[in-house]
Amino acid sequence: MPALVPTEFVGRVVWLGLNDDRAAGLCNRMVEALDLQFSGAVGESHSGLLRGACARVVSQYPRGTEIRNVRQLCLMSAEELAEIAANMGVAALDPALLGVSVLLEGIPDFTHIPPSSRLVNAALSITVDMENRPCHLPAKEIEADLAGKGGLFKAAAKGRRGVTGWVERAGGLRLGDTLRLHVPGQRSWVHN
Repeated sequence: MPALVPTEFVGRVVWLGLNDDRAAGLCNRMVEALDLQFSGAVGESHSGLLRGACARVVSQYPRGTEIRNVRQLCLMSAEELAEIAANMGVAALDPALLGVSVLLEGIPDFTHIPPSSRLVNAALSITVDMENRPCHLPAKEIEADLAGKGGLFKAAAKGRRGVTGWVERAGGLRLGDTLRLHVPGQRSWVHN
């Protein structure tokens, strides 16, 4: 019996981004396609099979501890991005300012899809690690683009910041491609 169950939900890729140099800033540049290998997107500053532990896992490891890189990609929903913009009182937010790798439309409540879900098509598979909690880092990029609005991001993005993920099956991803959501076939953990 399969452990992952295909759903009826399909997301269409509406924006792809790549960050060549994280030291230069959070912003991604828009690209037409991503070459996704087991280490992540080719040329992406978040790529690699391993990474140093960060604030996301500070309860498990001291900062800088070498761990598996399950944060190769930042995936967001176009619908949730529009909600964030509305909550900030702006017409739209450029996904580049948020470091988005893959922006999808068509999967409801995207930020809360279960961890270990898969986004799959005939060419590749991306495994969802966990919710990408909003942080202060995009505020600087947003502020430079939309003066007076950067400080509003963290609260506006709560529960809408998307998920982090890693490449389970390597392949190419292009604008307009679709990815079907597969979820773990288990009940929610009731003790949380």
